[in-house]
Amino acid sequence: MPIKVCIFDAYGTLFDVAAAARLAAAEPGRGALAAAWPRLADDWRRKQLEYSWLRAVMGAHIPFWQVTQDGLDWALEASGLTDLETRERLLALYWELPAYPEVPAMLARLKAEGFATAILSNGSPDMLRGAVSSAGIGALLDDMLSVESVGVFKPAPAVYRLVTDRFGCSADEVLFVSSNGWDAAAASAYGFRVAWVNRAGQPMDRLPGRPHHVLADLTSIPDLARA
Repeated sequence: MPIKVCIFDAYGTLFDVAAAARLAAAEPGRGALAAAWPRLADDWRRKQLEYSWLRAVMGAHIPFWQVTQDGLDWALEASGLTDLETRERLLALYWELPAYPEVPAMLARLKAEGFATAILSNGSPDMLRGAVSSAGIGALLDDMLSVESVGVFKPAPAVYRLVTDRFGCSADEVLFVSSNGWDAAAASAYGFRVAWVNRAGQPMDRLPGRPHHVLADLTSIPDLARA
């Protein structure tokens, strides 16, 4: 079936999740963070994802914003950073994560060629609105789908079903794009056509489902959607 809908994960796919720590570390007076930010950014993202998976298994869902704060608190403690102002600054910057450079032009091409576009994310609706507004890409998206409407985090199948329900399409009419290997695998197992944006050059995850395309960035997404 031809692709009708292009769906994007948000954090790490459209938006640079390391940017909050990187930008805060570059501000004056943050010497401790300047030395620790790469590890902190990695730990923050890892614990954010781990907590979402564990809560899904435990049936203990909370909004992703709380998961994000819990992950940051773990990462700050692991790095020996206890300054409350630094914590608040990092959280504030997370609401304004920049999009990757190729994102606006890529989305504009998809819209010009008639594809529906949307985000499917663990992010809470208010988090997604903040990031999309800050990046200036709201006019290039038809919707922002959040797991909050089903009360469980990815990779639960109920999350991917939000796409087919919203757009009235079959799974094989969807091109799903994610930078997370586990997300790409789960979306493929659900039946989507999948592009994995493997920015870090990681090995393929050993999970049910495999992405159909492996990319270094998002530039070629419109070409894949037309193929």
